[in-house]
Amino acid sequence: MSLARQAIPRLLEAVIIPLTLFYTALAAFGLNGALAAVLTWAYGSLAWRRLLGRPMSASMILATVAITVRVALAAWSGSAIVYFLQPELGTICFSMMFLASIWLRRPLVGKLIGEYVRLPQAVMAHERIRRCFVHLTVLWALVLLANATVSIWLLLSATLGTYLLVRPIAVATISVLAFTCSVTLFLRVLRHLDLHPRSSGRPAPIRGAQEGARKVGRRSPGPWR
Repeated sequence: MSLARQAIPRLLEAVIIPLTLFYTALAAFGLNGALAAVLTWAYGSLAWRRLLGRPMSASMILATVAITVRVALAAWSGSAIVYFLQPELGTICFSMMFLASIWLRRPLVGKLIGEYVRLPQAVMAHERIRRCFVHLTVLWALVLLANATVSIWLLLSATLGTYLLVRPIAVATISVLAFTCSVTLFLRVLRHLDLHPRSSGRPAPIRGAQEGARKVGRRSPGPWR
């Protein structure tokens, strides 16, 4: 419930309201009106936070810069497809970064998990955990690629209204399934590690790692866009 209370306002502010504004303004005022509405919402949100004295994170500022570039390119091209195509191309680039991290022997999923869970060094160095990170990195590279592929296919083959309706549902479904599989696989690997509990009264490395992984499953929705 706490995760939902935190995620729903962010989802409304960053995704649902901008999409609703874009489609409504597009139907009423055309493409330029839709782009102006989205840009007004982005900068209005920053101004409102400033007036209320709320902190503005670096991610919010970067997101505003990104939306400004998207709007500028879409206005220059005169095409709504260009506006929605840009983040999908970015998703494909992220997918390639995941695959490149495997080639560099630094699976990106391992780094992401480390930001949420403090895994003991004995666990991090275990060969089965390292293989698990590789498998999960491949999985999320394919998930990002699948999300981008479905989105681009809908964008080029369906109406804009269908794209705006179907694309979030499809992406959310794929991402939730992948996240559930990831947590299940990670916990399964942790349960089968051949690490022995400590005798000092402290939690064993494997137990502590399992508890941390379960916390990730409760508080993190996964690398959705």
